Amino acid sequence: MSTVAQTALAGLVEAAAKAAGLVAVSSEEGKDFSGGPTARFTLGLAANPAKTQTLELSAAFNFSQGPLKNVVESYLQESAVRLKNPRPDCYMTLHSLPLSFGKFEWPFHASTSGADTYIVHGEVRLEDGKESVLHAKVAASMTVTFAEVVAALEQPFAESFIYNAVRKTMDQGQLELVKSGNRQPVPVTTRYYSSKQKRFIFNDTSDAQRQEFLASKVFWLSGVLGGGEPVWLADPRDAQYLNTTVEDLKKTASAVAGEGMIRLAADTEFATPTDALMGLKDGYEHELADALKFIKPSFNEEMRAGHTNM
Repeated sequence: MSTVAQTALAGLVEAAAKAAGLVAVSSEEGKDFSGGPTARFTLGLAANPAKTQTLELSAAFNFSQGPLKNVVESYLQESAVRLKNPRPDCYMTLHSLPLSFGKFEWPFHASTSGADTYIVHGEVRLEDGKESVLHAKVAASMTVTFAEVVAALEQPFAESFIYNAVRKTMDQGQLELVKSGNRQPVPVTTRYYSSKQKRFIFNDTSDAQRQEFLASKVFWLSGVLGGGEPVWLADPRDAQYLNTTVEDLKKTASAVAGEGMIRLAADTEFATPTDALMGLKDGYEHELADALKFIKPSFNEEMRAGHTNM
């Protein structure tokens, strides 16, 4: 990375981060999957620099104006709120699996197998409050044609729908959490995007499902993993995953609070669990066990036992 390019990109990131309530704690040169130069920034909350996340961009990426600038600014603003969570790296699935997302290697790179796709590698891990080793190395891919709906193949433009595609693939039982193993595919296809509505669509959910999702999120991410600290319930990333709106998530949170399961913070977007919710521990652990059984391919067991007609 040239000094000029490094300085220009660093200046853009630092200014956008400051406007979002973040600070650039550090920066370093990196390389993408193909060996191209990247800039890797550690961004922290201005009010609590110990709460950090990584932002990695192509060294030559320029978001100084126009739609690109707006997307990056919006991404950083959301990140500043998400970093207030006790575990900003953790997300729930509809099957009540608490997962952490990490080791993603941005930006996308062209497939090396000759396929007409762009790929990003990463890892998800089971986070159940115990020393679990279960994880899935993932290779999320999208076709060159599908990539045309994405303004840039960089982290701020794709992280949300890639994380949601991983969650959706897990919901479908097509990703297995294992102790060790190869990368598993996560196809990001046009079925996840409405060209008519110009938005991503992952799950059609009911009011009841969204209430269960938020209660589960508070139980696991605050009660189990977060030491009872408030978690953000109006996350746009969850709204996209559940095919709803941030405003609807706020209404749903109020409904869950009305049932005595969560306590809403003063700004109503964050919540902590009540004793009643934490009293459902056995039920949530049973749901987690069932979810792990669901995503474990049964054919593997049949083949191990010799029951195969291949």
